[in-house]
Order: sequence, then structure tokens, then C-alpha cells
Amino acid sequence: MADTMSVRDALRSRLAAKRVVFWHDPGGEYAADLDSLDLGDVNVIRVQDDEFNVKSKLLADHVTPHLVYRVGDTPRGTGNWLLDLELAYGVFTADKTSMLQQELGLNDPAFAPVIEQHQKFFAASSRKLSLEKLLTEGDDATRLRAKMCQVLVKASGNKLTDITRELLAENAAGKTGKFDDLVTFGLDEFFWEGLASIYKYPSKSPTMDDFILWMFSRAIEDFASATPDEFRNVRSDFNSLRYDVRSQEMMTALASRAAEALDVKSKIEHRDYRDLAKVTIFEEIDRKVIVDLAAAVATQSVTPREVSDVVRQRQESLWKVKYAKLYAAIQSASELLAAIAGLPSAIASADLGLEKYQSDWFRIDQQYRWFTHAYQTADFQKPLESLKAEVDKQYANKYLYDFGGYWQQALEPTGDWKSAALAPQAKFFERHVAPVVKDGRTKAVVIISDGMRYEVADELASMIRSEDRFDASLSAALGSLPSYTQLGMASLLPQSSLKLDPSALPVLADGKPTNGTANRDKVLQAVKGHAIAAADVLAMPGDELRELYKQHQIFYVYHDRIDAAGDKAATERTVFEAAEETLRELLLLVKKWTNANATNILVTADHGFLYQDIPLEKSYYVSESPQGDAVTKINRRYVLGRALKSSPSFMTFTSAQAGLAGDIDIQIPKSIHRIPLPGAGTRYVHGGASLQEIVVPVVTVNKKRKSDVRRVNVDLMPETDKITTGQLAVKLLQREPVADKIQPRQVRLGLYVGDTLISDQPILTFDSPSEDQRQRYQSTTLYLTQDADDFNNRPVELRLEEPIPNTTQWKSFSKGNYAIKRSFTTDFEF
Repeated sequence: MADTMSVRDALRSRLAAKRVVFWHDPGGEYAADLDSLDLGDVNVIRVQDDEFNVKSKLLADHVTPHLVYRVGDTPRGTGNWLLDLELAYGVFTADKTSMLQQELGLNDPAFAPVIEQHQKFFAASSRKLSLEKLLTEGDDATRLRAKMCQVLVKASGNKLTDITRELLAENAAGKTGKFDDLVTFGLDEFFWEGLASIYKYPSKSPTMDDFILWMFSRAIEDFASATPDEFRNVRSDFNSLRYDVRSQEMMTALASRAAEALDVKSKIEHRDYRDLAKVTIFEEIDRKVIVDLAAAVATQSVTPREVSDVVRQRQESLWKVKYAKLYAAIQSASELLAAIAGLPSAIASADLGLEKYQSDWFRIDQQYRWFTHAYQTADFQKPLESLKAEVDKQYANKYLYDFGGYWQQALEPTGDWKSAALAPQAKFFERHVAPVVKDGRTKAVVIISDGMRYEVADELASMIRSEDRFDASLSAALGSLPSYTQLGMASLLPQSSLKLDPSALPVLADGKPTNGTANRDKVLQAVKGHAIAAADVLAMPGDELRELYKQHQIFYVYHDRIDAAGDKAATERTVFEAAEETLRELLLLVKKWTNANATNILVTADHGFLYQDIPLEKSYYVSESPQGDAVTKINRRYVLGRALKSSPSFMTFTSAQAGLAGDIDIQIPKSIHRIPLPGAGTRYVHGGASLQEIVVPVVTVNKKRKSDVRRVNVDLMPETDKITTGQLAVKLLQREPVADKIQPRQVRLGLYVGDTLISDQPILTFDSPSEDQRQRYQSTTLYLTQDADDFNNRPVELRLEEPIPNTTQWKSFSKGNYAIKRSFTTDFEF
């Protein structure tokens, strides 16, 4: 028996909407309370076997509201004189089920069993209110239960995937409250029936833990089944969770637990990593792929292209962030080893060597830096220990030592230190700065990064070009000998002659000292210039920098990260980390200067460097000491003095041969050899004439007015316009190679009818830099969900979507049109 207050409120509500309310109370439960219900100005009529008279009164009075109250059994059919009016106005009953139906507007008799079965759910007004907000026209008993589940688990929707997502998240967190509520309110069986009918989960004693194991055991085999597309719905919803950024943490937690229970490690132990590359849900597979792929790269039994394909597939792994550096290291190692294997056995001339280093060979140094830094900063190093040993051996022995010997042979005929391929570093101001400022109105900013070698500058130029409305070009100068800081810095200043001090400090530019920012500022003042430390610029507020920019025509900005780390024995192994910091800070400096209205920016260096991440063998050191009338300075890579004695271990230059004033002689250990010095570092050196030390980069930066960065174009390449089975194979083409201004694109695919998604949504990444169009194709398969069955012989739309930056949302950028044309047999199988 419902409480009288609820009955009164329900009657008031009905009477406010309709002039006549018929109330059937078969047991007469409310007969005694009828007159005390306080219904206001309402004519209460108790039916007492006088239906005809009651009907006459109702038809005669079209103004007064009437409550017609009847107890006992109602006559059937034509025996009920009030039947037509009851059908017109409806009948009110006061049992809990009926009250709830009336309260929620669920008047269809089909809802009564649902409400009757789940009375406990409706006991709380908060649950009723939440459910009422979700109800819509067209709901049936199944949808009602689904929405009740939605209320209990606090899901965003009432589909099975919405409910399942919440329960999986709860399970991953080690909690059970939401599932316990389903049990408490009698909806757990409904949930399990949904998993059985929609996902084909077969357990007779279902639990969430068992369902999770079943789901992941199907996923490792890509939901293969004997019956065509038996698992299409669970595949689609699993992939939805798998690729949704919001559920990544949940899926990794569940995958870890499932992998242990399913003993994935032993199951994949003897499988080929190529077969596993597409399975992206278990951490054990990433570990297996990394170990086996690294071993294949170390023996060069796999090509860089094959490595790239595997690494691209692993980008979709649930564990991609955790293992990204290891994959990056393997990719770099593959490129490096292949490049070393392709080196020539001789260098025809020094000029040719300088040109080839700028176009090709520098990438070996770049890949070595990328590999080493990724390895050094990875959370796990043991899987790549053997590969690192091979990379270090090949880089140090075959590239630096053996190939460095070929470069030395090309240098042997050299008399004067000059080249037809590169202008001397001492002409930097004359060639790069003076033409910019010659009219007196245009300004120039020169950023000098100590020790930034050519390969680092190549990456910097690429980073700058990748920024919207920025352009950068890379050229080079022939570094001064010896290739050390004081001389390199002096060479970049405006001057007509340079002279070495016997102790290497200071270097005089037109007779003026150039050591330190203050002395360089004095030299620059003659050309309306100003010297400043990069750290001061980075710390300076934007308005202050803009004011400073107005005051001078030329700025020299001195930056020191790489050399500061490399020149100290204690920190030389952090030189590649310093290179990463350098790239970040130089890009920031470029942006700060352009924000201060600078339009002509140059980024260069004083010298490059040699580095290998392993201890040097004895053969890397010269066996004899430098000799001469006066040996005034000995460094690991150069010697200064007067009348230095020629030696087969050294290249010897007079000041005049090196393009310098004065009478100081210079000796450089041949190839990459070092002079042994106590307490000095050995891995990082500069001062000599190796390609890495003397090809000095010059990056020219310009700011554009119009936006010029875009995503790479991706086209759908349809082979049919019909879908005749439960899946659709799709082929896509990355229209052009990825480059600085043409950036990678992540693409999500899905089949839609209007706003209804009827397939899973695979995600592909298009980032190939290959010029070969055949290498830029990608294929995937979309699996139709059960919802697709409602749209046979209907047009559908394949949408290509891309992420909206800084959100979890996607937007469509292309589409293709298809029609579902599936046979009755195929439909029947589902």
C-alpha cells in the first residue's frame, strides 16, 4: 500500500492535467482515507453499482473536476458503462508499481514487470530522479534496465560498452562498489545476459575477473573465431577502450593482470617478433619485440625499412610511452649501422669530403647521438646492452677511426688551411652579417652556441622549420685551426686579421683581445654591435628585450651548454644530454628574438667536436710528444709553439698557412688521435681537423607572415563501394613524405549512419618520410558492430578523423561513401 501523501500528490498531478480521474482500488484500501486526501475543489464520486448515473453526471458537467473512485472488481466489456470514459481519461491505481509507472510516465504494461522486479531500486528518490532524466520516448523494457544500470554505475550512456567501461575501470582500481550495486538491485543477471548475447561471453558462472581474462585471451588472437565475426561487438568495444586516451591507464592495469594470469610470456616465447608486432596490448610483447628486434639490428639481419615498419606498429602499443626511447634507439641504431656499412673505402679529395659530410655522412654522427641519448635516458638499458656494444664498436672503430683515416689521407696534400668547398670561418661577418646590415636600417642577431656541431644544427634547423611561419636554412663554414673556443669565437667577430697568443689565450682580432663577453662587446661596438650572454636574454622580460633591440644594430648572443659539459672529465658523458638542452634553448632564443621584432637571425658555432661513449683504446693516442724550439700550449687535440718539429703523428701548419697573423706554429694529431694528458677527459674532444670538428654550421632563420605548417595529406583508396560482409578492408595513402612543414597525421576511421557509429575505430599514424610512394600505403580492417544489421541496403559513411589539439576530441577531415549490401545468409549467421 502506497502512503497517502504519495497518493494525494499523484492524484493532484493527474487532476491538474485532466478534468476527470478514474481511480480503481479493488481492495478498498483507501476507502477510509478518501475524504481526507485534501484534493481541493474536486467532486468525489464513489461508484456504487450506479455506473450509468455516474456517466450521466460526468457528461452533463463539463466544468467541475471529478474523481471517480471504484472498489471491487470492475465489470468487463460492455458491462462497464464507464469504459469509454476510462479509455479516454485513463485509470489511476495506487499500488507501488502503478504509482511508479505513472510517476515516470511509463504507462505501457510491458514496464510493470521491470518495476515490480526492481522495487528496491526505486526506493530512493535520488535514483528515481536520475533515471527520470534519462528516459525518452521509445524506451522499452530492455532499455529501461540498461538506463537503470547506467544510473547505478554512473556511466555516460546506457549501451553495453558504457556500462562495461565503468565496471572495468572499477575492477582495474581494485574496487567492486558499482558491480555490488548491480547485484543489490537485481541487475547483475541483466548485465551478464548482455555480455552473453552481445559479446558472446560464454561463462555459466560469470565474474568480472573471468570476463576480463576471457576478453584479453580473445584480444591476443585479434578475436578470431570459428563463426564469422562471432566476436565483432566485443572486438569493436575493446578497441574503443584500447585507443581512447581516457581509458589507457585502466587498460594497462587490466592487461598487466591478464598477462600474468594467461601466462602470456611463455605463450609468445618461441613466436617470431614480426608476427607479434601488431599485438599492442601486452607489455610482455613489447619486451619480446624489443629484445628480438635489437638482436636482429645488431647482426644487421633486418633492414632499416623493416625496423621502421615494426617501430611504427609499436607506436600503437598500450606501453608506447614506457618503451618509446628503446624503440627510438633501435631505429637510430639500424640507420647508423646501415650507413656505416655503405661508407666508401676512400675519399677522393678534401673538398669532396667536406661536401659529402654536409649532405650525407653527418647523419651517422646524428644517429649516434640520438641512439646514445635514448639509451642513456631510457628506463631500461639491459635489453639493448648488446646492441649498444655493437653500435659503439662500429661507430668508434669503423667510422671515427677507419673512416677518419680516409679523411686524413684526403687532407695530406693540404698546404694552406682553405677549401674551395667552404668559406673560412674568419669570413663569417663579411659573408653573413655585413650584407644584412649594410644599409644601416636592417639589424642582425647572431647566436653562437659553443660546441654545436653540424649534425646538431641540422636538427635545430629542422625544429625551426617545423614551427609555424618560421624558415631556416643550413650552410657551413670551414672552422679555424686549431678548432678551439677562443679562436672560433674570434673568427666570428668583425676583423681583418687574427693572431694567436702563444698560450692560446687571448686571440687578438686586429690587435684587440677577444676573450670574454666584455672584450667581444668592445670589438662589436665599432659596428654598432652588442655582445650578451644567452642566459641574460632568456631571463629578460619581453618588453625589456624589445627595448634593447632598438638600441643596437648587431647582437652577438653567446650560448654555452655543449662545450661546458663536454670539456670537463666529470661531465663529458652528459654531452648528448647537453645537446638536447641546447636545441630547446636555441629554439627558445630564436622565438624570443623574433618576438622582440628581430627578422634576421643567424645561429652558428665556434667549433664542433668528437665524441664516443666508450673508453678509448691505446691506438687512439699519439705515441710521441710534440717537439720544437718552444712548445707553449698542449691540448688533447692541438699543440701551439714556435718552430715545431714535423712528425708523422701530426699535421703541422704555420700561422700563415692557417690564415692567421704571427709566428705561432700549430700541430694537429692526425685523424682522431689524442695527445695523452693527465686528468683530462678523453671521450669529448675538439681542436683538431676531423670533419666533426671543422664543418661549422651556419643556420639562417627568417620569420614569415603567413602560416605554412600543415598536416600530411591522407587519401582513402577505395577498392569497392559496397560492404558485403561483417568487415571492410580499407587502404589509405599518405600523399607525400613527412617533412618539416608537412607534419605527421594521426587518423581515426569509423563507419557511420548519421551520428550512429556502426564499426570499431582503428587509429593509424602517417609519418613516413619516404620518397617512395609504395612505402606510404597503410591498410586496416573495420569490423561492423551489431548495430550495422539495422542498416542493410542503406548508404553509410566512412569518416577519417584527426585529433583536435589539446583535447580528447576528434574532427572529420575526409570521408568516403559505401552501401551495406549483405546477404540474408550472412545476416542469419549473426
